[in-house]
Amino acid sequence: MDFKSIVDTLKNFIEKSISYDAKASAEEINRKKRNIMIGSVVAVIVMIFIFVGVFFSFRSSSNVAVDKNKEVIYVRVMPGMGSDAIGKMLVEKGVITSTTKFWLASKLNGADAKFRAGTFAMNKNMSAGDAISILMNGKSVSLWVTIPEGFNVKEIANRLDEKGICDKDEFLQLAKNYAPYDYMEKHSETSYRVEGFLFPDTYEFSSDATAEDIMRRMIDEFDNKLTPDMRSKAAAKNISVYDLVTMASLIEKEALYETDLPLISQIFWKRVAISMPLQSCATIQYILGTPKEDLSVEDTKLASPYNTYQNYGLPPGPIANPGLRSLKAALEPADTDYLYFVADRNGNTYFTNTYDEHMTKVAQVR
Repeated sequence: MDFKSIVDTLKNFIEKSISYDAKASAEEINRKKRNIMIGSVVAVIVMIFIFVGVFFSFRSSSNVAVDKNKEVIYVRVMPGMGSDAIGKMLVEKGVITSTTKFWLASKLNGADAKFRAGTFAMNKNMSAGDAISILMNGKSVSLWVTIPEGFNVKEIANRLDEKGICDKDEFLQLAKNYAPYDYMEKHSETSYRVEGFLFPDTYEFSSDATAEDIMRRMIDEFDNKLTPDMRSKAAAKNISVYDLVTMASLIEKEALYETDLPLISQIFWKRVAISMPLQSCATIQYILGTPKEDLSVEDTKLASPYNTYQNYGLPPGPIANPGLRSLKAALEPADTDYLYFVADRNGNTYFTNTYDEHMTKVAQVR
């Protein structure tokens, strides 16, 4: 039974006890009075034990150290959050088991006004006192996160949320229209203007970093990686930065091995030049939103501007955030006669010149 249940039980007991029957004898009334006195004393004793237990549990946990040998959970406290909101969040993350104990310990020790904003490292199944001690006295941490090559905006948002760095909904809302550089074109068919320009890398963020701080850092990193020489090469080929990133995102999602990147780049650019559909399975996966090992014929008929089986040329925008090697491959395609490729289930890619050769290879690897 938690604290609130005990209080409700005592309240009901007292209310029932103080109602006297008008016909009751003096002896019965005296007996009821004695019961009330005994019950009140017991109630006070119970309350004292509860308050003292919680209070000293909190007081004895002033120097709590997170056990790094156990699962570490990162908790982000926003400015102005009170004990109710924090307690609920801690329970959801498995840090504590009772919002009531957390609330009571917070109120007893005046912690509401002392909670610090930031990101804190904690363990699962901590006591309310230990959790409060960390939130009041612990140091907020700087967090490291690795964004793999080929992650799309939603995957990045989820990764940041899992690491306690940024709320995913806040990140995705900002991603819709955020564009600090002119080459981040706006197209009505795209959902996120930042898609493709969040450079995949390992980052360290301070615990008070906002969604915009994080997004701007990743976009600035992309701008740094896109060297003046790369921009000059793109301009010489009459390729905009936006189209370069869009092509690089397709290459990134289609190839597992680095040696395949320039070959796939060559095939896609050649198909654009001869007005042949790119037929990139990766664009269908982007439309579906969830990974699917084997696409069906029906999948390739989905109505979407991103469907490169049904539409010619590049899709409206990037489908992922490419790494530097895919950007370079998009700028420097191989020089071959290949026009088709297919990958087996291990990611090995096979290249062919003609459609008949391609279908033969598809039958072999699939």
